[in-house]
Amino acid sequence: MADQTPPDTPAKVQRRGEKARRRARKSRAAAPRKDQRVDVTGGKPEGTVVPAEQSNSGAAAPPTSRRGARRKRGAKARERGVAAKSAQAKSAQAKSGAKAPAKTPDASAPRPAPYFHGPFGQSYAAIDLGTNNCRLLIARPAGDSFVVVDAFSRVVRLGEGLAQTGRLSDAAMERAMGALRICADKLRRRGVALARSVATEACRRATNGPEFIERVRRETGIALDIISAREEARLAVLGCHILIEPGPGPALVFDIGGGSTELVLIEHQDDGGVPLIRDFVSIPYGVVSLTESCRAELDSPQDRAERYAEMRALVDDGFAAFAARIAPLREGLVHDHGPLRLLGTSGTVTTLASVHLDLPHYDRSAVDGCIVPAASMRAISQRLSSLSVAGRREVACIGRERADLVVAGCAILESILDLWPAARLGVADRGIREGILRSLIGITHSKGGAA
Repeated sequence: MADQTPPDTPAKVQRRGEKARRRARKSRAAAPRKDQRVDVTGGKPEGTVVPAEQSNSGAAAPPTSRRGARRKRGAKARERGVAAKSAQAKSAQAKSGAKAPAKTPDASAPRPAPYFHGPFGQSYAAIDLGTNNCRLLIARPAGDSFVVVDAFSRVVRLGEGLAQTGRLSDAAMERAMGALRICADKLRRRGVALARSVATEACRRATNGPEFIERVRRETGIALDIISAREEARLAVLGCHILIEPGPGPALVFDIGGGSTELVLIEHQDDGGVPLIRDFVSIPYGVVSLTESCRAELDSPQDRAERYAEMRALVDDGFAAFAARIAPLREGLVHDHGPLRLLGTSGTVTTLASVHLDLPHYDRSAVDGCIVPAASMRAISQRLSSLSVAGRREVACIGRERADLVVAGCAILESILDLWPAARLGVADRGIREGILRSLIGITHSKGGAA
């Protein structure tokens, strides 16, 4: 019998082709691709397909599909862009001199130990409220010395008018309070662990000195201690004795202040420690009190000479008893040991030393520790005493603040050179504050000094 199956029409052929293509696609979908792995150990039924990034190995297989390749190229391009921007930023910082932002430290990483440990990491402070100046020094221990981390000084003239009234004036107290508020702020900001604050001659003499001390404590928190003249001398020696020239026998240290002057005869110990005080005197004449104790200055050369002689006479009388006591010792030193040794610490001495060195402006590094001829200091004193106030203002390193007081300092210095005629004298731009710091820190050996 002849085959009766009708011939395939074009439509049937097309349908069979579509079915075959669908079966092929299903077969390919069931088979694992090259960028996939079959998990046979992870607890899933055999043949389960798991993406490569979820495989047990934890390492992604490199993508080989077109989409994966494009992603890889894009990631590399982004990395190159980030690197280029970073390089540009570093180059700009290098040209501008700016520092790169600091990286956040790893909390688990070891950190370097601080330079100071225990008490050596603390800050110590000394405040010296004198008749003319208010001074602050903040330091940290460093070996057998200390390093200054902050300092402050201001002319307050606390003793202005004290010689006439016996009291601290309202204006003078306000000037001092302004300076002490600055000191109190510095103490807080520096985190000072221990401080000592002292007041000297002006507060010793003033009838309202204790009231002022209480006001300072109440308004600033600073507890000022009104120290004796002997304690003032001891602290000055402690702060500057390392600058005394080496040599045998006693030496003389003097401190010309605003309201008083101290002379201290010291003798070094064999172990090099703090010198022993053999004798001492304090007179109530400093640059402020001596200026106010004499007549007002007139614009006449004759009057200036007479006024200077009056100053010299007052100071000589104040030193007379001390000069008589040390005269035999002085003569014996000159006979047995030769040159006398002398060290001065005061604004007067540092100012005259600056004039001797012909400095255009004050430079502590050039003045502190220098040795100057006594004859030169006498000549400068004589010249300044002959000038008017306006003329003294024009002298470098004197200026407006010291022009009216420096002559009194010159008179005191010449009287000291008369009773202790050393050929030259050492100059110290250090004293009470440094002595306080050395006491607080516990430094007593002569090797150290203010760094």
